[in-house]
Amino acid sequence: MNQITSAELREKFLSFMESKGHHRIASASVIPENDPTVLFTTAGMHPLVPYLMGTPHPAGTRLTDVQKCIRTGDIDDVGDSSHLTFFEMLGNWSLGDYFKKEAITWSWEFLTSPEYLGIDRDRLAFSVFAGDDDCPRDEESHNLWKSMGVRDDHLFYLPKENNWWGPAGLTGPCGSDTEMFIITDKPACGPDCSPACSCGHYLEIWNDVFMAYNKQKDGSFQPLAKKNVDTGMGLERTVCVLNGKQSVYETDAFTGILNRIHELCGLNYGDSEETTRAFRIIADHMRTSTFILGDDRGVSPSNTDQGYILRRLIRRAVRYGMQLNMPEGFTSEIARVIIDQYRGVYPELERNSAFVLEQLKLEEARFARTLRQGTREFDKVASRAENGMIDGLNAFHLYDTFGFPIEMTMELARERGLTVDTQSFQEHFRKHQELSHQGADQKFKGGLADQTVETARLHTATHLLHAALRKVLGDEVAQKGSNITAERLRFDFSFGRKVTKEELAEVEKLVNEAIAADVPVVCEEMTVPEAKARGAIGLFESKYGERVRTYKMGDFSFEICGGPHAEHTGELGSFRIQKEESSSAGVRRIKAVISGS
Repeated sequence: MNQITSAELREKFLSFMESKGHHRIASASVIPENDPTVLFTTAGMHPLVPYLMGTPHPAGTRLTDVQKCIRTGDIDDVGDSSHLTFFEMLGNWSLGDYFKKEAITWSWEFLTSPEYLGIDRDRLAFSVFAGDDDCPRDEESHNLWKSMGVRDDHLFYLPKENNWWGPAGLTGPCGSDTEMFIITDKPACGPDCSPACSCGHYLEIWNDVFMAYNKQKDGSFQPLAKKNVDTGMGLERTVCVLNGKQSVYETDAFTGILNRIHELCGLNYGDSEETTRAFRIIADHMRTSTFILGDDRGVSPSNTDQGYILRRLIRRAVRYGMQLNMPEGFTSEIARVIIDQYRGVYPELERNSAFVLEQLKLEEARFARTLRQGTREFDKVASRAENGMIDGLNAFHLYDTFGFPIEMTMELARERGLTVDTQSFQEHFRKHQELSHQGADQKFKGGLADQTVETARLHTATHLLHAALRKVLGDEVAQKGSNITAERLRFDFSFGRKVTKEELAEVEKLVNEAIAADVPVVCEEMTVPEAKARGAIGLFESKYGERVRTYKMGDFSFEICGGPHAEHTGELGSFRIQKEESSSAGVRRIKAVISGS
C-alpha cells in the first residue's frame, strides 16, 4: 500500500469524486444549524439529511466533501489507540442519481488504482447485507464485487446489525450497506472469522450505504421513490491503516500536537502507558475543543448543551496536563499548533483564533483553581466512602462547589477502586437544573416538552420575545435555545452584554403591545427559500425537509417553527420578564411568565 498523508488523502478523494461528476461542497459547522435534536455534527450525512429526504440541493445530485465531525459518547475511552472525539469524514452522495453499480465500481477503483490508494486487492475484504424478513439478500452488491475480481473467501454476507443503516429515527430513509475492510497482519480468530469479528483481522476502511427504503410507523419497509447513496470514510483511521500504524495518534494528524506536548512537559510520548494515555487525551481533547471554539458558530464553556461538552473536554485535558506537570496556559499553546496545522483546510480556525485562545486561557485558569481545591475535597469524600461507593450528594457537592463533572468524579473514583451512586447524583442534579448534555432524548421536539394550551401560549410568547429583543437590541440577537414548562418560558439568545433594566422594560412593553393587539397567529406552509425571501426568521429549519411551517403574528413576528401555537396573541393575557442573566459567554437568558387570557 502507498504511504499517504492526511492532506494527500483529502485531495485524492475529493479530486477522484470530482472526476466522477460530483460537486465539491464545504464542510458544514460542527454545531448543527438550528437542529435541537443533537449537540454536534456526527457524520458527513448529518447536514445533508433534508436533501436525502428530497429537498433539492443547489449544487446538484452528486456531492462530495470532507466533513468535520464530533462524537462524544466515548469520551471515557479516549486514551486508547483508536478512539477520537473529533475526526474528519470523507464522503460522497447520490441524491436520487446513481446507485449500487456506480458506487461500488468507483469504490473499487479508488481503493485499488495505483493513481489513488493502490491497495493490494488480496488485502481487501467486503461485506454485504444477508437479507431478512424485511428486505432481501443484497445479491446485486455481492455480484458487483465479484465482477471486480473479488474472491469468494473475501466476500461475506452479514446480518442487519452489521450491514444496514438507519433510519435516523423511528421512521424514514434507510437501507443496506456494503462495507470495505483491510485484512491486517493480525491472524484470524478461527475458521469462522469474518468482518463481524472484533479480533482485529479485518479493519473497516469505507462504507457505502444504499438508501432504498422508507421505514413506516408500523415497522414495514416501503421502497423509496428516489434512492440515495451515502458513503463515509474516516480520514484519520484510513491514514493509520494505509501507513501500517498501530494507532491514529501515530499519524501526521497528531505529530505536531504531540511534539508540542513534549516540549511543554519534557516527557516523551511512549515513556509509559500512563504517560502515553495522558498525551493522547490532551491531544484529542484539545483538537476537539479548538474546533468547537473555532467554529463560526463556536460556543464558550458552560454548564449546558455544547458548552458543557466543551467544558468537560477542556477540564479533562487540564487534569491530565497537571499530571504531566504542564505549565499554566498550556491549552492555548497547543491550540496554536492545531490552528496552524488546519488553517489551510478550515480557515475559520484562524478567523476565530483570538476567541479560541482567550476562552482556553479563561477556562484553564478557572478550572486549575477549583481542581486543586476539589481534589483535596475528593480525597476527603473518598476516605468517607461506605461500601466502596461515593454517595450522590457528595458527588453533586463536588460538581456544584468545585466544578467537577460527574464523569470526572467517576474517573477519580475508578482510580481508587470506588464507584459513584450516579442515580442519587442525578436526583440531586435535577433539583438544581436541567442538563441537556444527557442526550437528544431530553431535547425538546419542536422546542416543547409537551403540547398543552399553556405551553402553546408560552411558545407563542417566545416568538414575540424574540422579535422584541431584535427590535430593541438589534439583529445580532438570535435564538440559542428555549425551555418551556407549563409555568414559564426560558429563552437563550446571543448578545454580548447584560441587558439594561430600561431595555428589558422596552422589550416587555413591545411584547404586551403585540398581545393587546390580539392579532391572529397565521400558519402557512412554504419552502425555506420562500420563507426567507418573505423575511421569516429561520429556527431549526434544517430538520423540516422540503416544506416548512411558518407562523406570522401581524407585522410583529414571522418565524419558521414546528411547535404548537395559540390562535390569537390575545390569548397570552400579559407578559412579564422575571429574570435576565448570563447563560454562557456571549449568550444571555431570559425567564418570563404570562398570565393567560
